[in-house]
Amino acid sequence: MTADPMRAETDVLVIGSGAAGMYAAIEAARGGAKVLLADRSLIGRGGATVMAQMTVAVALGSQTDDHWSHHYQDTLKAGRGLSNPALAQLLCEDGPDCIRTMDEWGVGWARKDGHITQAMAPGHDRPRCVYVDFLNTGPAVSKTLRTVVNKTAGITKAGDLCIVDLLHHDGAVVGAAALHLGSGAPVIISAKATILATGGLTRLYRRNSASSNMGGDGYALALRAGARLVDMEFVQFFPIGHLAPRLIGMDPIMWDPFRYKLGGRLLNNKMEEFTQNYGAVENGKYVVTRDVGSYAIVKEVEAGRGSPNGGAFLSFQHVPETKLREAFGPVIDKLAENGIDLTKMPIEVAPIAHYHMGGIAADTQMQTGVPGLFAAGEAVGGANGANRLSGNAITEAFVFGRRAGRVAADYAGKATRGRADADNAPAAIDLIAAGAPDREINTAEMVQTLQATMQDDVGALRNETGLKRALTQIEAMAQDLGDRPQGDGHRFDMRRVDWLDLRNMIQVARVVTEAALARTETRGAQHREDYPDTAPDWAVNQFVSLRDGRIALSPEKAAS
Repeated sequence: MTADPMRAETDVLVIGSGAAGMYAAIEAARGGAKVLLADRSLIGRGGATVMAQMTVAVALGSQTDDHWSHHYQDTLKAGRGLSNPALAQLLCEDGPDCIRTMDEWGVGWARKDGHITQAMAPGHDRPRCVYVDFLNTGPAVSKTLRTVVNKTAGITKAGDLCIVDLLHHDGAVVGAAALHLGSGAPVIISAKATILATGGLTRLYRRNSASSNMGGDGYALALRAGARLVDMEFVQFFPIGHLAPRLIGMDPIMWDPFRYKLGGRLLNNKMEEFTQNYGAVENGKYVVTRDVGSYAIVKEVEAGRGSPNGGAFLSFQHVPETKLREAFGPVIDKLAENGIDLTKMPIEVAPIAHYHMGGIAADTQMQTGVPGLFAAGEAVGGANGANRLSGNAITEAFVFGRRAGRVAADYAGKATRGRADADNAPAAIDLIAAGAPDREINTAEMVQTLQATMQDDVGALRNETGLKRALTQIEAMAQDLGDRPQGDGHRFDMRRVDWLDLRNMIQVARVVTEAALARTETRGAQHREDYPDTAPDWAVNQFVSLRDGRIALSPEKAAS
């Protein structure tokens, strides 16, 4: 194929078009910048936001007396001593304004007696989570932001772009190189400022709630560009992801609002409640935090008390049908279409990879320490520490996206450096346009192998033996992958896309595994069965950088 690239130029390049990316693009354009919003998916329809069904945590105080400082304290408590206080404060303090702005944009937050409704969620000290409805909040958020993006002058949208590497010149990021899926051609995007809003890494796991482009791309891109990552060992598993019976056309993480609204009971195969045996006495409130819930279910399965498909039972059989229909009317009918009658049968649930607390190290201006490079949303690490408080994800997307867009626009307005002569552009073009190696590998199978390795050995319950086994497997896969992409490089060449994805996924999987192995304690989402206690000496954040192409971990005492 030809190595002659297509070229584009912009003030601010936003990579990723979930809530964080779209909000960043809107704010950057409103700040006077020319914006290119790029994604491999249709703009506003990929990533995690459009899949989110439930609630958004924010201290509005519309129904119950509240203040951002209370939300902040709950966020720090959930983070198990590792949250970055400045980022957590930004999230909680700016959240209400973003929610009100979304309300002005017509998102349609649920209301009662003229006030935005606020619901209770696990880990919160009072009702503070807003929603559109319990199963469509994410789609409504995405639709609203897409509408505003389409109405905002200065934003150009570009789908079908698989970002391969960030471009740099004299130590600054000056854009990105991409593969245009529709033609197979390389694309060079010159930009004064670049925002990574690429989401998390949960595609690394066999059971996950993510879209297919949540493989940690942004982390790998940032790392190779010289940025640091932080808290990479902390992968949050949603404890009650749907397991059985078969569920078609519904989100596997739909059960949380059912449980805390209606009192769903978690049971082992003896039909006994068990979370109280793991330090989570729920007293009928059913608000166990996600890290403890995941751990409890995994341990019950390990002890032989799991459900037939390797999880736990979730039962609503004690709830009258009238109450079920009052709370979730149309959903009950959709469940019936799947052969599920909650009044007569429990369903099976099990932990599912859902969110990543770690990510790109950034300050409250969303600056990464690399000139010209900013981060937003779940791509940012640190705010949530070792465990994310329920409902903080979309709030984080709004707040960090808004801040990144504003600051990047200001940076771009002041930038004078050249943008057309990136140091690594020739190498990036050569990689995208390279002919396939003589030896073929099954990249789709390799993705499945990596996901199985991460699920089994770097999942909700970890130990030294499994983590070392995972590192051995990851290293072997890196060797098998080679340094030239598979496929012929023609339009929609999924072998080439899989190879590029694996390049990032393997690198990020290695980082997560090495960080998990180094942290010899149990804290938040990191459960080490060989180190079951929380160690005071491990009140540190682990920062990750590349040194001579190798991963380097640097522990730093957590800020207080």
